[in-house]
Amino acid sequence: MSNDRLKRYVILFWGLSVVLLIVLIATGTLARLSRMSLPSAFAAQQNLSGLESTSTPFQPDGNVTGVDGNLSLPTSTALDGMTPTPGIIVEQPFGGYATDTPPAQVRVYGVAPNSLPSDIDPLTGLRPDNPDLLDRRPIAIKITLFPRYSREWMSGLSMADVAYEYYIEDGLTRYIALFYGNNPDRVGGVRSGRYFDEHIMRMYHSYLVFANADERVENYLLDSDLLHFLVVSRPDNCPPMCRDKSIQDYNNFFFDAVYFQDWLAKRGKDNSRQDLRPTLFSQLPPVPNDTATRIYTRYSSYSYNYWDYDPQTNKYLRFQETHDTLDGRSQEYAPLFDHLTNQQITADNVVMLYVQHRFANHFDEEDQVYHIDLLGSGKAYVFRDGVVIPANWWRVGMDQPLVLTDPAGNPLPLHTGQTFYEVIGDTSTSNQVGDEWYFQWKIP
Repeated sequence: MSNDRLKRYVILFWGLSVVLLIVLIATGTLARLSRMSLPSAFAAQQNLSGLESTSTPFQPDGNVTGVDGNLSLPTSTALDGMTPTPGIIVEQPFGGYATDTPPAQVRVYGVAPNSLPSDIDPLTGLRPDNPDLLDRRPIAIKITLFPRYSREWMSGLSMADVAYEYYIEDGLTRYIALFYGNNPDRVGGVRSGRYFDEHIMRMYHSYLVFANADERVENYLLDSDLLHFLVVSRPDNCPPMCRDKSIQDYNNFFFDAVYFQDWLAKRGKDNSRQDLRPTLFSQLPPVPNDTATRIYTRYSSYSYNYWDYDPQTNKYLRFQETHDTLDGRSQEYAPLFDHLTNQQITADNVVMLYVQHRFANHFDEEDQVYHIDLLGSGKAYVFRDGVVIPANWWRVGMDQPLVLTDPAGNPLPLHTGQTFYEVIGDTSTSNQVGDEWYFQWKIP
């Protein structure tokens, strides 16, 4: 090839490159690509841009944007629209597999939204006392565990369909509880929101009830397409969320889920029934499996707990620490009670979720505001019926609840009833001693 011809090819190549760059800038594609490297609560969502969605859990009014621009998350429709036929193979669109040799596919039962009878709660597999409650959106409510004295008036947690406990900061944990098949008139004390709560809202198409938040978290939520599904503490929101002035403490906000239904109707808010994929349930646990009668979780010297299996009721009873273990103090526990029902907190299933935790401020690890990335997949343990089952969790659809499988990708059913998830870091450790399991949360 002559030097003149080579020069012409080089000039042509650079000319085409300039034209392509101009096209990318004009269409905004370059800006979208540049945002993929920005650290954010949902930076990983950019990897899902090829997925299509036929349902969006939130319908914002106007063009609502957040810190990373458009917050509408792409979702997977791989499981949607299927008939409940066992053995359907579903492509796994996420990375982050929990095993060294990840399965190329996740084998799950094809359970589509609304594939259960309309009077069966998809979150528990049970028929509520009032099936009409299912013709609405679920409600996610933040419930405090600390300070410890606030447990004297903790209310409503025993009536939750599903609850997630996760680390917040300073060695403390908090609950976000989902109410769908039950409608308690007093839930609380209601406390502040976190970035993690967005995952729950999107998975369950829920309203979020919280009292205040770190300024970064609050701005993130208020500037997102979740705005019209937030219920915060302010004068015109009382009721349904009011202070109990008989409690002389800042942890005295309580939420009335019964009144909330009328409150939504009067304001013309969206409270329509949502297309939620039901959890896979079975009365019989998978076999073979190991017995597990007690599950200890130690988040810190300030927050530690255990679940104790009761074979008579086939439920796990919750016990909570009574003091810290600083200066060599020994661990001590007491039953965790719901003072609305006067019952000890129990669970039909306890699921340990290993999930990546990231500091929101990458330059200051003392600033313990976390992103807990419930995205993709991770390791898990399922405790039910007095046994333990190694598992993986999968977020197959951004706007659908988690899917649980065994390590080979086979579907893993839960027992019908309430499920409590313990969210721990992906670097956390576990240890088995006989029938007892010990989990130690690790700071990233």
